[in-house]
Amino acid sequence: MTILLLEDDTFLAELMEEHLKERGFAVEPFTDGEAAEEALLKNRYDLLLLDVGVPGVDGFELLGTLRARQDRTPAIFITSRNSSADLREGFERGCDDYIKKPFEFEELDARIDHLARVYGLSGEAPLELGEGVRFEPRRHRLLVADGEVALTPKASEILHYLVKNGGRIVSREELVQNLWSWEEAPTDATLRSYIKTLRKHVRGIVTERGVGYGYEPPRGPKA
Repeated sequence: MTILLLEDDTFLAELMEEHLKERGFAVEPFTDGEAAEEALLKNRYDLLLLDVGVPGVDGFELLGTLRARQDRTPAIFITSRNSSADLREGFERGCDDYIKKPFEFEELDARIDHLARVYGLSGEAPLELGEGVRFEPRRHRLLVADGEVALTPKASEILHYLVKNGGRIVSREELVQNLWSWEEAPTDATLRSYIKTLRKHVRGIVTERGVGYGYEPPRGPKA
């Protein structure tokens, strides 16, 4: 599991990083929100641990921006704020859990382990798409022969939906209804652009003009 840790208390951040690495997690620590936001534009993480009161972009604002981009990476807010209003704002911003300082690492571990079970973070098996291509939906990436291909969250959602419904044509209306809110419905050109991008890396995506898109699972070897 790869964790992004945003915490401006350097002493606490070092303790947390050491503890999480001892548990076998990969940790990327940041002390300000702008640096963390830049990293999130370039990389994919399994879990976000976000302090609220950090310089620049605070934890609330950072997660709000991610959720607006349809990034659903599980997130835990870590904060010394303890009012019910702060707790409510945290969940309204899209966090999955909220831990108040000071805390014991045993409590942090319990909350991380809970989200790992809920989201299957401890060992998601990649989906085999044939010809050496594997797909990790929660990490929004394709594993290919010469490395990995990062997908946008929405492209990943489209591919996952088509793969789950492999063998049939999914209408444009069905895709939009299941993957977008009504006020954010994409244009036909936008949807075609997503499909075009996915086709660069995944064979088996088919188009039925005037109807929609589908995914044809790879056929096994003939007997």
